[in-house]
Amino acid sequence: MTDLTIQKSTTGQRAGKKPKGVTNRRVTTLTGEKVTIRSIDAHSPTFGADFLYVFTKNVEAARKENKRLFGSADGVPAAD
Repeated sequence: MTDLTIQKSTTGQRAGKKPKGVTNRRVTTLTGEKVTIRSIDAHSPTFGADFLYVFTKNVEAARKENKRLFGSADGVPAAD
């Protein structure tokens, strides 16, 4: 039987500083709303960190929008 080693990382992966493989672009939609477009270089050696950063930022934006619209970050209306 193979020995199993479990390691716990004390510093979890967080999307903090923008990786070099990610580019941000602010564009204006047809309705005049400004949105941020984040793109990833698919051939970047740091693709995993780039993807984690963009995913985390998209989740932050969605939760912020849900909080504004519904009063709850998960999209379910807050119970009174």
